[in-house]
Amino acid sequence: MNTVLPLSEPLPPAGRRAVHEANRLAKRLRHQVGRAIADFGMIEDGDKVMVCLSGGKDSYTLLDILLQLQKKAPVSFSITAVNLDQKQPGFPERVLPDYLSSLGVDYKILEQDTYSVVTRVVPEGKTMCSLCSRLRRGALYTFAEQAGFTKIALGHHRDDLVATFFLNLFFHAKISGMPPKLLSDDGKHVVIRPLAYVREDEITAYAEARRFPIIPCNLCGSQENLQRRQVKKMLDAWERETPGRIDQIARALGDIRPSQLSDPSLFDFLALGRRGDAPPPDAHAWLAGDGTATATGNDDPAP
Repeated sequence: MNTVLPLSEPLPPAGRRAVHEANRLAKRLRHQVGRAIADFGMIEDGDKVMVCLSGGKDSYTLLDILLQLQKKAPVSFSITAVNLDQKQPGFPERVLPDYLSSLGVDYKILEQDTYSVVTRVVPEGKTMCSLCSRLRRGALYTFAEQAGFTKIALGHHRDDLVATFFLNLFFHAKISGMPPKLLSDDGKHVVIRPLAYVREDEITAYAEARRFPIIPCNLCGSQENLQRRQVKKMLDAWERETPGRIDQIARALGDIRPSQLSDPSLFDFLALGRRGDAPPPDAHAWLAGDGTATATGNDDPAP
């Protein structure tokens, strides 16, 4: 006797389109992350990569895409997800362990009560983000050294890189930013940002499609840094007025031309156009107004 099995209910057109778009987005993100890794030499064979997982959309996306790339990567590397439980009141401490266990990924939850330190040091009403970030970074770097990780992966994306450039320009009078790869100040850690080419709005869409268990970053009641908020508001307005402008700025960060700027440590302006063996200018003499010619006291040429 033959048993007739019921047919599965086909997805409606809207559902099929959603699945198709989600797959296209995942492919695009894998391509962008893979290109950033290759362009900047972020991951090498044998690397032990520590992925810093905060519970936000960016770090979830970073971990997810790296796990996908790991399966077909041309080199072998390990991934460990690391979260720092900073003991904010109401922090859902089971969300990340349960999620990471379901993935079967290696992970470590660190515990350090930085919340009490921040609330004690920062005056009421002031933003806690800066000090909180420094304490978190210190704890993560210390663990990375102890555990022998060769790379520390952070979830900063393209929009973060652009915003940081303008923060430094407007508020610190310097042209610098957030590089895709850097050596920590103490020279002990190589920090990588594989999402450097990825737009924030696409990360938001990807996180929604993947239904990551997002943990909000407002548990401490702190407000986002005012200066960063100002820059983000400006960039959002620019993008609305001229779509694609942020992408142009991001591309410009990778096309620096020192001779078109004003930093003599990056380009030898003194040597440019110097005739023969002429000595370099004497700054003291120029500032003091010392001249080599003697004034005659009139405008008539000498006889």
